[in-house]
Amino acid sequence: MGGTQNPAANPPYDLGGHNYFTSQLKGLVTSFTGLVTVRFFLGLMEGPMFPGIVLYLSGFYTREDLSLRVALFFSSASLSGAFSGLLAAAIENMNGVGGKPGWAWIFILEGIFSVLMGILGFFVIPSSLQDSNFLSLKQKDILEQRRKRDRPSLSVDDKFSFKEVLRSAKSLHVAIIFFSFFFLGTTLFGLALFLPTIVGELGFSPNRTQLLSVGPFATAFAVTLITAYLSDRYKSRGVPIALISLLAVIGYAIYLISNDKHVTYGSLYLIVPGVYAVAPILAAWMANNSEPHYRRASSVAFGFMAANFGGILSTWSFPSNEAPRYTKTTIMNLTFSAIIVVASMANVLILDLKNKRKAQKRADILAPYGDDAQSTETAWKELGDRHPDFCYTL
Repeated sequence: MGGTQNPAANPPYDLGGHNYFTSQLKGLVTSFTGLVTVRFFLGLMEGPMFPGIVLYLSGFYTREDLSLRVALFFSSASLSGAFSGLLAAAIENMNGVGGKPGWAWIFILEGIFSVLMGILGFFVIPSSLQDSNFLSLKQKDILEQRRKRDRPSLSVDDKFSFKEVLRSAKSLHVAIIFFSFFFLGTTLFGLALFLPTIVGELGFSPNRTQLLSVGPFATAFAVTLITAYLSDRYKSRGVPIALISLLAVIGYAIYLISNDKHVTYGSLYLIVPGVYAVAPILAAWMANNSEPHYRRASSVAFGFMAANFGGILSTWSFPSNEAPRYTKTTIMNLTFSAIIVVASMANVLILDLKNKRKAQKRADILAPYGDDAQSTETAWKELGDRHPDFCYTL
């Protein structure tokens, strides 16, 4: 087939059963100290998963195909949010079985399923395009050529250098998305943790609250896939992110001013999709505009670090003393979503300006390098996304 496979995360190992075994152990703890210890190791194991999967997918697909692929696995978070409450309620009926409380059985059963899926993934998920047993040699060659046309830096023998981490950190467009991820993480994790509480505080019964919590997440699932498809279809990232976040802004505004519980509940159908649907496009945008591989890996990691920082902040959102309006938290989330709107459009303008400047100064940028094949590879290796022939995705 020819060509050099870019280094990538090794998902069969990263997604193996050890990542989920810690989740299952939560069902066996008997003290608060044990729970905190297991939670620590769970976070340690799960932390690299999301950025690792995004990086992994970016090594298989062209930049314009990435958003939908990220959305296909991220949308499962919406589905889990929709049905986790119902599943938990069903498993709670096992309370007392084997001398364990119902909540312990939730962790044990869900942990067993996750471990089995992780072990299966170890055997069926290929480490690279060349290792894909379900593709013929001709198909692999076609995909490899598509990837190289999209990212010429893939042909370069890329080795880890801390310099690439620093170059990622110093990139303005990476910094903008970094802070956008922080604001998104704060709002997204807050909804993931507290949506049933929010619905319940509107005055609905516990059983009805579980059912009513399904709708916004199910809607988010559909909106996430549709908007990610359109983002890829029109090769646009910033505008879809701005429009989706604007949907959340409108939803938060309605939630803030409405005095009717049914209207307030209806606003969640704008808020939840307006938050969840941003994530895969934002992740794809981060991966799209950083090259070579280790600079891209650093950028993706920075983004999800910021999202997790936002997740920490979200644990203090929706305090019980603010129920049922949660005025301060709602204003904060509205502001964060509005900032994402402004930041995404600002990033579009900045990246467009960078593309034009690189095109205008192409000769000057490439002057230190020769015209031979070796010099061309050196230019791509050292410049990465700053190469004049690399076009930033807007």
